[in-house]
Amino acid sequence: MIGVIASPSKSAVVREFFELFKTPWEWCRIGRRYEVLLCAGAGDLPVSNADIVLSYACEASGPDTEEGAGRVSQRRHARMLRYREYQVPIYGDCVTFARGSDVLVDQETLDPVIHLHRSGATTVARVGYDLFGEIEALLTAGQPASNAGIPALELHIALLRELIVTSGAPLVEIPPVPDGHRFIVCLTHDVDHPSIRRHRCDHTTLGFLYRATFGSIKRVCRKRLSMRGLLRNWVAAAKLPLVHLGLVKDFWYEFDRYLRLEMGLRSTFFVIPFGNRPGHLGAGPPSGLRASRYGAADISGKINELMSAGSEIGLHGIDAWLDGSSARVELDVVRGITQRQEIGVRMHWLYFGQESPLALDHAGADYDSTIGYNETVGYRAGTTQVYRPLGVTRLLELPLHIMDTALFFPSCLDLTPGEARKRVGHMIDNAMQFGGAITVNWHDRSIAPERCWDDFYADMVREFKREGAWFATAADVTSWFRRRRSAVFEDAGCQSGLPHVQGTLGQAPDLPALQLRVYNVQQTQLSR
Repeated sequence: MIGVIASPSKSAVVREFFELFKTPWEWCRIGRRYEVLLCAGAGDLPVSNADIVLSYACEASGPDTEEGAGRVSQRRHARMLRYREYQVPIYGDCVTFARGSDVLVDQETLDPVIHLHRSGATTVARVGYDLFGEIEALLTAGQPASNAGIPALELHIALLRELIVTSGAPLVEIPPVPDGHRFIVCLTHDVDHPSIRRHRCDHTTLGFLYRATFGSIKRVCRKRLSMRGLLRNWVAAAKLPLVHLGLVKDFWYEFDRYLRLEMGLRSTFFVIPFGNRPGHLGAGPPSGLRASRYGAADISGKINELMSAGSEIGLHGIDAWLDGSSARVELDVVRGITQRQEIGVRMHWLYFGQESPLALDHAGADYDSTIGYNETVGYRAGTTQVYRPLGVTRLLELPLHIMDTALFFPSCLDLTPGEARKRVGHMIDNAMQFGGAITVNWHDRSIAPERCWDDFYADMVREFKREGAWFATAADVTSWFRRRRSAVFEDAGCQSGLPHVQGTLGQAPDLPALQLRVYNVQQTQLSR
């Protein structure tokens, strides 16, 4: 059992942190002795109450020098630390010590950020930053694109786990890994342009013609497109008049091909509720380019076919991010077509604001999957896990990690297929190390001319399968994490120094089971 001492203002952050690091904990009770005591913030440490005390604070205190840490640096803001082979960005203040452990150091000065010492029978680990301040920053402001590739929140959990385990304290956790699998993959598709026939001589059609002809030549020269892709684009451009006449198949209407590429793996399609509505920016005039030429009702037949094949349908919101009433109206469109009440959301163009989680929560959205980057791939919230945004009641956030346009657009990462494979491979490595989910967004038209990103998508899906992923719709991923969140550790006390843990796991027969991971514990009980 971990006892926690932290500012009452951080209570929501602490609770969410321990939903992500799913291990037994409670607020520190006077008079109780703990195996581990986690203290956040400067102040006197009740070292007599624990076998191990972990003290996180971003300012120096008197005990630091008294316990042999030596000179303590002045508070520095926004530092990059090195934790073994990983970089760990600190977005608040941080202090370093003259003497300490080399497990965690300032990347620039190489000064240690952890000082270990003994106080009687207690081991004290002094860590020079505010843990829950960092978690709050990640779950609210998120990370800048420059740090997108760093799963910072998972690294904070990994460091805390290592400090506990290597000290010899018992630790029991339910990792974010479904039983029988190594990690989770959620395949999703934003449906922006399901039919080129709906576009006459507008900016979308003209842009397609340029990119399919002259633009394709440029892409071949830059090794962003194969010669087969070039030929495919030229043929599509030549057929465009016949598509508009209805004489040949609309090559952007590729829903069935997604089902074939995914071979029964089940994915999620986010559909726009209203056609020809650009929505609002929150301030300033709306952009006409944001309006789509279709609404969900225009493809209701295909939506029913996708659902019959096992796919999930979610809302690709326009104004749902702004307020609860707009969110409710847009959700009701999808509810009416699907005849399902629990609908998830991803915002068109990834629009989101500080009040968006509350708006979606009040509108009854089951989950959101907007938190990601337009310009790069990675971990905006620093995590591979589904989490609950601070201040909401039920809504969960399924972070977006990989988007096709971010990988390949010239204005974004502009990667070759080989470079993109390396970037995705690194994220697979992280998922196998930390668990959680990789959420992929491959737009509806991205397997068609002129993008021709279908071969990369198919190869990526095969790689996920080879590495032992559980493939699930966005709704099923969030349901699995809800099940994990429902697990309750009940303190049954200790006998002969061996902790006993009981868990109430709930019932979810269609989802993979939870796992129990045990460190330094000889006997553990888990009841279902």
